[in-house]
Amino acid sequence: MKRVIVIAAVLMFAVSVAYAASVKTYQVTGPVLEIKDDMIVVQKGNDKWEIARDKDTKVTGDVKVGSKVTIQYTMSAKEIESKDAPKKEPAKATKK
Repeated sequence: MKRVIVIAAVLMFAVSVAYAASVKTYQVTGPVLEIKDDMIVVQKGNDKWEIARDKDTKVTGDVKVGSKVTIQYTMSAKEIESKDAPKKEPAKATKK
């Protein structure tokens, strides 16, 4: 009985960690302006969206310039630089 409880607890922990680690997915839809092996450019309104892609990117259909596509993507940091926040001076008391 203890083994069943321990196994259930481990499974619940693993599921909660996997759920917490999921990254939000976004999407953009528009015509393809340019396509290369490592990126695709899509027009959305007046903006051009350049999105990286690699060998693991799943592609359905024949994507070419002019095709209307919907791209699912996630945001990923490549580099993070931290600097100390400026010190705030204490607020001066105002006279009434």
